Amino acid sequence: MTPLPTSIDQTTELLRSGGYVADRSLSTALYLALTMKRPLFLEGEAGVGKTEIAKVLAKTLGRDLIRLQCYEGLDVSAAVYEWNYPRQIMGIRLAEAAGKGSDAAQSIYTEDYLIKRPLLQALEKHAGGPPVLLIDELDRTDEPFEAFLLEVLSDFQVTIPELGTVKADAPPIVIVTSNRTREIHDALKRRCLYHWVDYPNVDRERAILKSKAPNVGDKLGAQIVSFVQNLRGMELFKPPGIAETIDWAEALMALNAKELDASTVDATLGVVLKYQDDIARVRGDVAANTVAAARNGS
Repeated sequence: MTPLPTSIDQTTELLRSGGYVADRSLSTALYLALTMKRPLFLEGEAGVGKTEIAKVLAKTLGRDLIRLQCYEGLDVSAAVYEWNYPRQIMGIRLAEAAGKGSDAAQSIYTEDYLIKRPLLQALEKHAGGPPVLLIDELDRTDEPFEAFLLEVLSDFQVTIPELGTVKADAPPIVIVTSNRTREIHDALKRRCLYHWVDYPNVDRERAILKSKAPNVGDKLGAQIVSFVQNLRGMELFKPPGIAETIDWAEALMALNAKELDASTVDATLGVVLKYQDDIARVRGDVAANTVAAARNGS
């Protein structure tokens, strides 16, 4: 298990050792969250690297990663715990057969019959130290589930009516992400440190691309980043994220491209843009002009 970083610079280096290129504001927020033992709430557009932060933290710190992928309708039974009903019924029948029917109702509500879901797993002891708990895309859930999370995020505990309160001996490292498809309630945000993860600037995106796709040549890499940066300045339904930049670079390498050209860009826009209206808006003259600007800039 790697010790927690003791400075902002060490936090930056820790992330870099896992292939994540962070700016100083993100490193500061993460360092404070680790030091203060507070959840870190990361908000930003899809594809800017929010989820990757939790993955890199778990890898570089040598901790278990426990991921709760949120979705509409997520409830306590899927996120925290549920009782193993078939096994409980079997337990009751065995107790009745042994003449202990009166004690059966009490004996089936023990940890032996409990199915632990991600949030409860994160509160348990782990051999490598407190795990990294990733609550991913919280904005996909319903508001009632947010209310349930308040106890988890403030006291690192959950209450099971039949068993009582389960509290973590040492709080997990909690990363909460949101793509801001809806607003998250202030009560939940107050329990976290907050950071907005924005699209990277040119220099940081080139550094990210070099880290994730090291075989991309300097010329092609510079042109890719310039083109993608220009796309983000257009009025698109969904501008490309960092993930799309990396995917596009790998696609162009698979095509043995040495630099951008209009025909190759038109043929591969589906890698970097995910909506037909955006592709139609860019394909043709817009793509050709943007390619020319990227080549001149490189």
